This record gives sequence, C-alpha cells and structure tokens, in this order.
Amino acid sequence: MNRHFIIIAIAIVLAATMVLAEDTRPQKNTDETIAYLLAFVAKSDCTFIRNGQSYTGKQASNHMKTKYQYFKDKIATPEDFIRLAATESVQTGKPYLVRTKGGKESRCDEWMKQVLEEYRKTSKDKEEKKNDG
Repeated sequence: MNRHFIIIAIAIVLAATMVLAEDTRPQKNTDETIAYLLAFVAKSDCTFIRNGQSYTGKQASNHMKTKYQYFKDKIATPEDFIRLAATESVQTGKPYLVRTKGGKESRCDEWMKQVLEEYRKTSKDKEEKKNDG
C-alpha cells in the first residue's frame, strides 16, 4: 500500500511540474520577444511619430516600455504588446507612425508586425539548425 501511495504521489508531482512548465514557457517566449522588439526599436535609425511629434528609436522604445508596464496584465502575446503599446496614443487615438531613413512612412503597428514576423522566422530557422546539429 505504501508503495502505491508513493508512486501516485510522484506521478502527481510530475504532472503538476509539467503543467507549471507549460504555463511559464509561452510567457517566457512572449517576454523575450517583447524585449527583442523594444531593443529593435531602440536601436532603429527610424523616426517615430507620436501625436505629431518626432522621437528617436530610444525615446519610442522607452515610451513603449512604459505602456507595456501599464498594460502588462492584458498582454499575453507579442501581438497584444503591439496592439496595446505600439499602435496609437491612448490620449488622442492618433496612430503611431514610423519614418525610415529613406523617408517612407508607415503605421508603427504594421512596421512592428513585420519586425515580429522576421524575428520569428529567424528564430525558427535557428531552432531548426540547432535541432539538426
């Protein structure tokens, strides 16, 4: 009887550990991806436009970090981050814009979705190479 109890207890502990590991993995990936997006914006040589004012990449990244902290409990995916922290002004509702060195202007959320897509593609390629090696 004691042996069966021990086996059941071990199985329960292992199952609980697996559930907890599954729950934290997506958030860890989300946090890493958002950190990448913020760093990408900060290092960007683009001009970021918020409510008609121009900002550097570093200034834009800092603003997005502030919004990220404010909305953190509503952010479960990088797409949520883009939607809540990099799309539009909460105060005016005006969309955030990005102007490249070449002068091309686009909505910040669309630009960041492209950055996210490229990041995921690159990350997936690296993961596949790691698994092949």
